[in-house]
Amino acid sequence: MGRTGIVTDSTCDLGPAWLAEHDVRMVPLKVIIGDRSYLDWIDFTPEEFYPKLISAKKLPTTSQPSPADFARVFAELAEQGCDEIVSIHLSAKLSGTCESALLAAVDSPVRVRVVDSLVVSHATGLVVKAAIEARDAGGDAAAIEGAALTAVGGMHLYFLLDTLDYLVKGGRAGAATGLAASLLNIKPILQFNNGVIEPFKKVKGRSRAITEAALHAAKQSDDLGRLRVTILHAVVPELVDEVVAALDEAGCDYVLDHVGLIGSVIGTHCGPGALGLAYYPIG
Repeated sequence: MGRTGIVTDSTCDLGPAWLAEHDVRMVPLKVIIGDRSYLDWIDFTPEEFYPKLISAKKLPTTSQPSPADFARVFAELAEQGCDEIVSIHLSAKLSGTCESALLAAVDSPVRVRVVDSLVVSHATGLVVKAAIEARDAGGDAAAIEGAALTAVGGMHLYFLLDTLDYLVKGGRAGAATGLAASLLNIKPILQFNNGVIEPFKKVKGRSRAITEAALHAAKQSDDLGRLRVTILHAVVPELVDEVVAALDEAGCDYVLDHVGLIGSVIGTHCGPGALGLAYYPIG
C-alpha cells in the first residue's frame, strides 16, 4: 500500500506548525488589507491580526488559493512518494477554495480526493484530524476519505458574533442577513446547514446564548452519544471557560478535543469577539 498525502487550507485554523508536525500540507488563503496582501496564518498570528481588523479604514477582503497553488503542492507530494491525496477544505458555498483544488486535481500526477467539510475554522480542523487518525492507523486513501466524510456528516458548528457587520459586509451572511442583532442586546446563535450560514436561535445576551448552545449540544449527546468537541474563538479566551462550564452544567457527554483561535481569513468575516462550538458524535 502506497502513501497517502493529506492537504488542507489555512482556514482549518490548526496553524502551520501543528499541521507540519502531523504531516499535513497547508495551502494558505489571503487577506487583503488596503493595498497589501497577507498569507493567512503565515504573515501574522490571530493575535496580531485582530487589531489590524479593528483599525482598518475599509473592511479587508479575502482571496482563495489558485488552482496553480494546489497543483504545486499535489505535484510535490507525488514526487515525495504519495500515490493518492486527500484534500480537505472549507465550505464550497462560502469560498472557491474547493473548486481550485478540484481544478488542480484534474491534471495531478496522482489521484486527489477533494472533501468539502461544509464548515469552517476548527470544525474543518476536526475533519482534518479524523483524516490524520485514519492515516496513522494504516488506512488507505479510501479509508482516510471515508473517515473525513463521516466527520463531515455528523458535524455541527454553532457560533456567536459580537456584531453581524463583518459577516454582512463580507457577503457571507447567507440566510442570517436580516437579523437585527444590535437591538436590545439580542445575540443570534448562527449555525452551518449544508455549508450555508443560517440563524439557529435568538436570545438576549451572550451568556444566555452560550447556555442555549450548550443545552442543545447536551440534547444531541443524549440522542447521538459522546461528542468530540472543539471551542473556537477570536481572541476571547475568557469565554472558553464559560462554554466549558455551560457544557458541564447541561450534562453534555463530550470530549474536549481542543480550543483554538480563529485565523485572519475567517476572522475577517466573523469579526473580533466571535465564539464557536463545533462537534460531531463519536459514539
